[in-house]
Amino acid sequence: MISFLYRVKKHKYNDLMRQNENKYQEGAISGSLIAIIGLLIGLLVAGSLAIWAYLNYNEQKTNVDTKVSAAVSEAKREQATVDEDKFAQREKEPNRQFAGPDDYGRLIFDYPKTWSVYVARDVSKGGTYEAYLNPILVPPVSTTQQYSLRVLIEEKDYDQVVKSYEPLVKKGDLRTSATSASGNNGTRLDGSFTKDIRGTAVIYKVRDKTITLRTDADTFKPDFENVIKTINFNQ
Repeated sequence: MISFLYRVKKHKYNDLMRQNENKYQEGAISGSLIAIIGLLIGLLVAGSLAIWAYLNYNEQKTNVDTKVSAAVSEAKREQATVDEDKFAQREKEPNRQFAGPDDYGRLIFDYPKTWSVYVARDVSKGGTYEAYLNPILVPPVSTTQQYSLRVLIEEKDYDQVVKSYEPLVKKGDLRTSATSASGNNGTRLDGSFTKDIRGTAVIYKVRDKTITLRTDADTFKPDFENVIKTINFNQ
């Protein structure tokens, strides 16, 4: 009887141990499964972050490369413009000298060698002296045509010539200021002379005549400023 009870107890003990072992194994399997799932999720998240970071890097790199390329192109264009301007300025040198008729005060000034000169009036018998200067070729004479420089020596009183611009000054189209050349005072006008002509003019009295030098576009203004610095004439 004791032996039988012992075997029963032993059998129950063995069953209990097997149940605990099975539960332990199930718990171990469940823990491993959770760990694997967590690892997979972590890998997926890490992979997604890596892909996002790579795409973002490529986008930023593309933006930076585009900006750098644009900046380089702009710098090249600016340098090309500077080089062209320097070349154009060198081509204008050395300057040539313009000389007007002796009987009209012998007006003298320097102008770029790339400019051509056209004298429109023969003043051997008097009248208004007209000369036109323009780069390479002087277009046909016209009141609406723009020239780099117009030279006018009129048989008119200085005050009369200056006064003829008063309506435009009062209207605000022209601004007037003082100027001088070879010790002689004159008048300077800046602004719009007509709807086609916007530039600068300087006016001087020479003997019984009046000299007017005018540029017809702001494009020629730097050259015009250099020209009027060299003006000389006989009183």
